[in-house]
Amino acid sequence: MSVPAVDASNPNWRVWVDTGGTFTDCLATDPHGRTRRFKVLSSSCLRGTLTAIDSPTEITIELPQPLIAGFALGQQFRLLGQAGEPIEITAHASPNRLRLAKPLPDGTPLGQAIEIAFDVEAPILAARIATGTPAGQPLPPMVMQLATTRGTNALLEEKGAKVTLFITQGFEDLLIIGDQKRPDLFALNIQKPAPLTAKVVGVEERLDALGQALRPLALPQVAPPDDENQSAAVVCLHSHRNPEHEQRLAKHLRDAGWRHVSVSSDLAPFIKVLPRAETAVVDAYLSPIMSRYLDGVERELPNGKLRVMTSAGGLVPHADYRAKDSLLSGPAGGVVGAAMAGRQAGFDRIIGFDMGGTSTDVCRFDEDFDYKFEHRVGRARVLAPVLAIETVAAGGGSVCGFNGEELFVGPESAGANPGPACYGAGGPLTITDVNLLSGRLDPAQFGIPVDPAAAQAALEQIRRSIPDRPSAPELLAGFLDIANERMADAIRKISIREGYDPAGYALVAFGGAGGQHACAIAEKLGVGTVLCPSDAGLLSARGLREAVMERFAERQILQPLDALDQALGNIFAELADEALRALKNEGLTADEITVRRRFVSLRHEGQESAEEIGFDTTTGLAAAFRERYENLFGYWPDNKSVEVVSARVIASTHPPPIATESFDDPTGESINEPILNRESLGNDQRINGAAIVQDRFCTVAIDPGWAGAVGSEGTLKLTRCATPNEASHTVQSPLVELELFTNRFGSIVEEMGQLLQRTAVSTNVKERLDYSCALLDRDGQLVVNAPHIPVHLGALGLCVRSVALDQALRPGDMIVTNHPAHGGSHLPDITVI
Repeated sequence: MSVPAVDASNPNWRVWVDTGGTFTDCLATDPHGRTRRFKVLSSSCLRGTLTAIDSPTEITIELPQPLIAGFALGQQFRLLGQAGEPIEITAHASPNRLRLAKPLPDGTPLGQAIEIAFDVEAPILAARIATGTPAGQPLPPMVMQLATTRGTNALLEEKGAKVTLFITQGFEDLLIIGDQKRPDLFALNIQKPAPLTAKVVGVEERLDALGQALRPLALPQVAPPDDENQSAAVVCLHSHRNPEHEQRLAKHLRDAGWRHVSVSSDLAPFIKVLPRAETAVVDAYLSPIMSRYLDGVERELPNGKLRVMTSAGGLVPHADYRAKDSLLSGPAGGVVGAAMAGRQAGFDRIIGFDMGGTSTDVCRFDEDFDYKFEHRVGRARVLAPVLAIETVAAGGGSVCGFNGEELFVGPESAGANPGPACYGAGGPLTITDVNLLSGRLDPAQFGIPVDPAAAQAALEQIRRSIPDRPSAPELLAGFLDIANERMADAIRKISIREGYDPAGYALVAFGGAGGQHACAIAEKLGVGTVLCPSDAGLLSARGLREAVMERFAERQILQPLDALDQALGNIFAELADEALRALKNEGLTADEITVRRRFVSLRHEGQESAEEIGFDTTTGLAAAFRERYENLFGYWPDNKSVEVVSARVIASTHPPPIATESFDDPTGESINEPILNRESLGNDQRINGAAIVQDRFCTVAIDPGWAGAVGSEGTLKLTRCATPNEASHTVQSPLVELELFTNRFGSIVEEMGQLLQRTAVSTNVKERLDYSCALLDRDGQLVVNAPHIPVHLGALGLCVRSVALDQALRPGDMIVTNHPAHGGSHLPDITVI
């Protein structure tokens, strides 16, 4: 595999680290251009095996990642799955020999899984391993490019800062009222989640809708924060028109000693005070946590530079990093890596499939990246540019089980601790265990010690709890099918439901478990080519290596397209200057940077959602929007004017050149072995499924009907060469069939709701989501409904039975009714059948 050219005059190390929920992936290149690859647990731990007890306190261990002598001195040692306090390591005289502060418990067996916990952040542990630098010694000069889930985890676990919201007087309860969406529609005792704020202060001021002052700003009396875990969010009504009041209030707070102040007009200068306020609060909630984390990492790099990946897939210096841009930092690195791997193999249209330990992220790349400019993580809404990534809670660590009525996979994850049952630390059955017991993993090449007996015991415990007691192979196949269906549905959301056919794309499978499920998911989607890059298990870190320094410039417009004409071109010129100037301020020259993308957001006047259209000139915009709209919604409303919502420009450094990968026709003998080591495969060989191809960081399952070949850059290209035996995919267990069909029907009715919301002009529909969608059988009985408004669903079956069953309906016909004698639930409610 090729690596970037190394500047011989530059003595720096280059380190690329992606800290995920379970593992931290690392690629590092030394000053001579040699690349090192490895993983550590994101809990800053290394796991291995006890191989010898030489004396009561002296032991020999084996680690997947060899350490230099002295590296583990002073760290904490423990036996996985065993009670008891950790033991300090008092000597580390040779790479595999340790001296402990006290003896191991009597009867500790050889082969026992062990763990060494380090007292540094995972990125620094990775950098120290890569460079061979023990604790207490300074790291060599390096440039570290980092992606992290630290902010995401703090938000999901609600472990952020204490936020004081300063907001226009009279709007103190804005976040409590919200947009009236119910958190759980079918809960009888609704527990509405509290806002992320600890305190709200009403500020005497008021601007009108044009940004003119109706009431002058009266600066409130504020005391300095009590501790470093406090922050402020500043939100004034209509500040997207005039930010003066917000800026004066923010300066007042900083002068009073507030270090972390998040200003809504700086973060999201757009109409709608609620999402702008939510964005400012999320940024304030995470700023102290992210600042402490990144400050701690940078402190360990006294002779280096730290660059951080944003959710939009670009790099920024630590000083310019905002917490709101951290929520999809890690997955964004994977998107960049997948796009690079696809283009290297000759595919400009790819679907990225990143299956990790906790979740699966999917994305679409069609010659360039797709972006979203509003997204949700947990219960937080953020206005910020992010790569269009769909996440589903199905990863290698997803818990599998039976809840008394149905089988389930996820959303809970076993995480890094205790991890899957096969890790030997008392964890539950997970997808990793299912793959291991199904013969889709080779324990000898897994990278860390695994215990198949523990996984088998967890499976048997579930099997005994199911009344019909399915066979073990049947149950394993069922869990795999359920997981695959959920992950395929996530891909449909970023392809079919956006108007794109996945059959025209190659599937790039990566993450530790992506290759195990790729063939099965490709078959569900009609995809004929799967690419597994050489660094598939570390592709997010590899994406960091390929990422560019990047800046966005954006402006809200909200004017009819016909009225703008030449003004739109002038706006884009101003935005391009702004984005390029931001990069020049970081020391980059004009030759090193370029304007990479120009977007204009268009929609029909009054509609909620806009579509991003590439901008070259104003001519052709209306036609491009019409083509996109018809592909997405299937029709074109002739009586509505087109509105320009916003304009955006992306400036960046030039992307690195991409190597061209060749795939020769296999001339050697076809391989039909069940388990293969990836490093032993040659470019002239054809691998026939069924087969397992495994390296230290990734496993690829080549299913029957598929064949693989290795490219010149190490990519394993899988091609569907025969129609699989459909009988082999038939699920016998009614429990599994029930779960699969529930998921499929549920996705249909959820898609109905998404289409309603996106085309809506009614505030009740587009913001309050006041609608319901359901699927009924030929007798008018409810089959499945989406989690929408329950009151509609009670009347829906009666309405269908009363009205539709008496009609001679043909495909394409529909009935519209609100008749109270035929199931109409409320006079303003309209039922479409």
